[in-house]
Formats: sequence, C-alpha cells, structure tokens
Amino acid sequence: MKAKTLPTILSAILITLFLYTALSKLLDFEQFRKQMSNQNIPKWSAGLLAWGIVSSEIMAVILLATEKYRLWGLYTSALLMVVFSGYMVLVLLDFFDRVPCSCGGVLNSMNFGAHLLFNLAFLTITILAIALTRKSQQHRARV
Repeated sequence: MKAKTLPTILSAILITLFLYTALSKLLDFEQFRKQMSNQNIPKWSAGLLAWGIVSSEIMAVILLATEKYRLWGLYTSALLMVVFSGYMVLVLLDFFDRVPCSCGGVLNSMNFGAHLLFNLAFLTITILAIALTRKSQQHRARV
C-alpha cells in the first residue's frame, strides 16, 4: 500500500463525519441554534457558537479534501474532536446544572457515554492519520 493511501482513506472518513455533522446542523439550523441557547453561555452568543461550530466543521472538510493542506485539516479535526470529547466528559461529570444540547442526525440516538467513545474513536483515527501523514512528508523531504 502506498504511503499516502491510508492517510487519504482516514481523511475521507473524517470528511464524511464532518460533512454529515455540518450538513445536519445546517439543514435544521434553527433547532441547532436553539440547542446552543440551552448551553451555559450568554444567550447572545448562541448564534455565534452555532455558526462557529458549523464553520469549523466545513473548514476541516475543505482542508482535509486538499492534499496541500491535509495536515492542517487533520490538526483542525483533532482540535474539534478534543473539544467535543471534553464537552462530553463535562456532561458525564454533571458539570452543567442541566443537560445541554444533544447532537443531530444519527448521533442524536447515542447517550453521552457512547458519544464520548465515538468521539475518542475518531480522535484516534485523526491521530493515526497525522502520524502517517507526517511520516510520509518527512520521507518525501529526504528523497
């Protein structure tokens, strides 16, 4: 298998994830914005947070889809997965006085524990893709 094949496949998996989540939020954006209003944040910032999350997911898709910027896309993906996983940990630790938003689409049927495991699996995929991409880039730099 070529050195770039596995990172490309892993990136395609991440593209699918972030494209799905961004589109599901955009297709019912008003509901997503309302879920953001349920967070323990100032009400005025809910729209900004909603647009920021969707924009970050779309940015990750674009970066991952562009070979030149794929490593940046992987770093963006890792950051998103760490933030989303951290959020799940806080929910599971009853950090919030109420259960904040849930996720849309198929992920909506998961409880927070399952969602955390899902996020950690995708974080693992991302870390593996980063390591393989960096190794491939270092190899090309030596050749």
